[in-house]
Amino acid sequence: MKTHHKNSERFVTKVFQDVFERYDLMNDLMSFGVHRLWKKNFIDYLNPQENTKLLEVASRTGDIAKLYLKKIKYNGNAWCVDENEDMLNLSKKKLNNLLNLKWFCSNAEKLPFEDNFFDYYTISFGIRNVENISFALKEAHRVLKPGGRFLCLEFSKVQNEILNKFYQTYSKTIPIIGSFVIGKSEPYQYLIDSIDKFYSQAEFSRKIKENEFENVSSKNLSGGIVAIHSAWKI
Repeated sequence: MKTHHKNSERFVTKVFQDVFERYDLMNDLMSFGVHRLWKKNFIDYLNPQENTKLLEVASRTGDIAKLYLKKIKYNGNAWCVDENEDMLNLSKKKLNNLLNLKWFCSNAEKLPFEDNFFDYYTISFGIRNVENISFALKEAHRVLKPGGRFLCLEFSKVQNEILNKFYQTYSKTIPIIGSFVIGKSEPYQYLIDSIDKFYSQAEFSRKIKENEFENVSSKNLSGGIVAIHSAWKI
């Protein structure tokens, strides 16, 4: 699966360029605030230990890194990577009190870190926007230490037929909400389209296994609206 391009610039970067100032607000409106519970569940599932190193890729506002540092009582370090420089700068200002948090403008397919460096690699609601997912997974494997853990939070396929009908109907309203909040519907139409085209839980698990990870599993949240994908570098 590949993302779209537009005028020789990565379309995804342009999408987030349009919405970065109201990114948190739109997430709260679209999910009724439930995205915060998903992310908390995600970190609880990671169960990070103190004196470890986390890489958060497609970090946006740094939510996962912030939760990770709180979970380990700030006895560790986190690195945030995002390819949208404006969002990165905004997030740095919001979290400038966290001295053990570093920021890098880069993308998931070519990370500026040495091999076998991180204990944990996380990516939340970002893997489906990567141009070449296999490249991103190979990079995740490369930068993790042996015994390191890959954890991905992503929209997935709803398992319950009744819930799925409601979800599909509600999804059609999200571009309308976006047009009122940020004045543009296109970024949120892209969001809905990218979710629809993304792998199922089983398909993405196979994709992770194809890229050298072991002990691959997935866990549904909210009936499969999102899923946590877990894997290890052995």
